[in-house]
Amino acid sequence: MDQALFTANNVWMLVSTVLVFVMHLGFSALEAGFVQKKNTVNILFKNAMIISIGLLTYFIVGFNLMYPGVNEGGFFGFGGFGLSMPEGDAGGIAYADGGYTYYTDFIFQGMFAATAATIVSGAVAERIKLNAFLVFATLFVAISYPITGMWKWGAGWLDAAGFYDFAGSTLVHAVGGWGALAAVLLLGARRGKYQKNGGIKPIPGHSMPLAAIGVFLLWFGWFGFNGGSVLSADPVAVSLVFVTTSLAASAGAVGAFFLSYFLFKSHDLSMVLNGILGGLVGITAGADLMSPMEAIMIGGIAGLIIPVSVVFFDRIKIDDPVGATSVHLMCGLWGTLAVGIFGAKAGLGQLWTQLYGTLAVGAFTFAFAFGLMYILKVTIGIRVSEEEEERGLDVAEHDMEAYEAGTVTEPAYQLMK
Repeated sequence: MDQALFTANNVWMLVSTVLVFVMHLGFSALEAGFVQKKNTVNILFKNAMIISIGLLTYFIVGFNLMYPGVNEGGFFGFGGFGLSMPEGDAGGIAYADGGYTYYTDFIFQGMFAATAATIVSGAVAERIKLNAFLVFATLFVAISYPITGMWKWGAGWLDAAGFYDFAGSTLVHAVGGWGALAAVLLLGARRGKYQKNGGIKPIPGHSMPLAAIGVFLLWFGWFGFNGGSVLSADPVAVSLVFVTTSLAASAGAVGAFFLSYFLFKSHDLSMVLNGILGGLVGITAGADLMSPMEAIMIGGIAGLIIPVSVVFFDRIKIDDPVGATSVHLMCGLWGTLAVGIFGAKAGLGQLWTQLYGTLAVGAFTFAFAFGLMYILKVTIGIRVSEEEEERGLDVAEHDMEAYEAGTVTEPAYQLMK
């Protein structure tokens, strides 16, 4: 490997890492905007802890669960605790065929790991106990996410079977969506969301500007999420991924716009914002395989999925304040299957592999998340009291408010002085 090429590849991977890190700011803003203002601090607190816990647990066990370097074609492997530079590779150029260094690989993949728990955060917002969620997020990121990630990206059994997921429609987004679904089923809906007469009471978010900022930050970060997944600075491959990513996002917005207007006779900003995200999630599995027109078709269909899915989950009384199950689970499944329908790998054989691959990941993830959340429910409890939910989690869990003085006027650490 030429030293200049090695440096260029490594720098692009690190730039992509920064872009993926910015996505956590996007998730924070999006989720905060979609919840009531009395729960804003709680959302921001959880997002700050998720990235911190995620990186630490990925350092301790996650990275070596996901990329064990042993047991190729298997279901499980573990390469030891912590980080240890491979022997004889002090300069890093012998790692990954000279594409990037060992440490670059860790920090890039670590940014992905925390994303899965962030997806769960939005779905369970406004009624989950903070400590229960933090325990869940820690174990979900440390154990569940890297095990299923290893099945494909760590040369496990799905990789050997030919399953394809370029940047994580299934391995990141659907994994987060399955975790969210399991948690919400056990947690239940917010008070007053579903009426006894069968009616559905909307609980609008407090700041659509904040939500819109979050979506644009996520779109911005997705250039690193998908572009960095090329794992090199190859100009043709990276530029193609940028194009397919942006076109799918745009088509997702347009698809959600048209169908939501047809269904609801209103120009619903939340549907368009989630349509953008649905298009991004949908293209993520095959961003490097698709032509621009195929990317538009994949993103457009993802945009159509959003309003239908949101209505479906509401009809069956699954309360998801930010639409995480619709965006990340449903569009993640669609994007994974789209690899077998469009692009360079399209074919019935590939479609079958994509189907059983994503269902296998989903079954493991749902079982792990449901079991973990159930244990938390019967031990420490997972739901705040009705009084705490009514007052808002900012005051109940954090003794502070995001916007204005109320029952608490000073941070807890000041009150203790």
